[in-house]
Amino acid sequence: MEAEKKSSSVSDVGAWAMNVISSVGIIMANKQLMSSGGYAFSFATTLTGFHFAVTALVGMISNATGFSASKHVPFWELLWFSIVANMSITGMNLSLMLNSVGFYQISKLSMIPVVCVMEWILHSKKYSNEVKLAVVVVVIGVGVCTVTDVKVNAKGFLCACVAVFSTSLQQISIGSLQKKYSIGSFELLSRTAPIQAASLLLLGPIIDYYLSGKLILDYQFGSGAILFILLSCSLAVFCNVSQYLCIGRFSAVSFQVLGHMKTVCVLILGWLLFDSELTLKNISGMIVAVVGMIIYSWAVEVEKQQAHAKITPHAKNSLTEEELRLLKEGIETIPIKDPELGELKE
Repeated sequence: MEAEKKSSSVSDVGAWAMNVISSVGIIMANKQLMSSGGYAFSFATTLTGFHFAVTALVGMISNATGFSASKHVPFWELLWFSIVANMSITGMNLSLMLNSVGFYQISKLSMIPVVCVMEWILHSKKYSNEVKLAVVVVVIGVGVCTVTDVKVNAKGFLCACVAVFSTSLQQISIGSLQKKYSIGSFELLSRTAPIQAASLLLLGPIIDYYLSGKLILDYQFGSGAILFILLSCSLAVFCNVSQYLCIGRFSAVSFQVLGHMKTVCVLILGWLLFDSELTLKNISGMIVAVVGMIIYSWAVEVEKQQAHAKITPHAKNSLTEEELRLLKEGIETIPIKDPELGELKE
């Protein structure tokens, strides 16, 4: 039992590490690919279509070689999930274009409370005061180190609302679908990736033209740009897989809270690699955010222990009553292989 618990903890840490490393890596790669000082590839939605196309290809190869199994999920559920996921991607891109960076960061931070409310409505999930406190601390910390000027307009606000709602619903749905159909994270991803890839590659160039005023067909694909596109797609496979892994193992709220560690890492790497400004305000915000993440981890562990403590005494009390009944009936010499005692040993 102890060995299994230790192995599970190691795999949990591995899933988080894969997500953080791949997410930060893909941001750095895309920064070089899309920045004016890099290769000026300004087609973010189409690039996401490339990501899912490569992910779908990896999934098909994995299923064909027997490394993974393709489990049945109704097509309408896959289609519905893909539409929500694509709305999330498109909404985020439009929100970033129409709003200031400050308001874009605020909209991302609002996903944590939105996910909490949606899980409460959809799954009747309740949160302890410690978890609520940790969420507030994380939001404040990340807000301090990322939010600058805050400007918003009607169209930008609408796009931000669509992005926040669809992203929150997508992350909750990942865990729900995995539990509902007993399907693994990679198997679910391999079923949804082809639908997302086809739709994004079809609509992506149109959306990108609206966002940037440029056609992807006019872009000059040099060897450097192609290399970074391939690197971005490779990292996207690990990023997508680890996202499904993390939400399947934990919850959408945990993914959002601990996912802000990526924001802190991006700020630090941006300062180290791209000469981005790192002020005292950024540093203090990072410290507060990290403290919030530590509090959140502690609060979740306390919740688990309290839930376990509620179950254990109940089992012991039931056994004690049964023992008294058996003693009163004069059969206290009953063999140890009695089912109730067997249940206790488990």
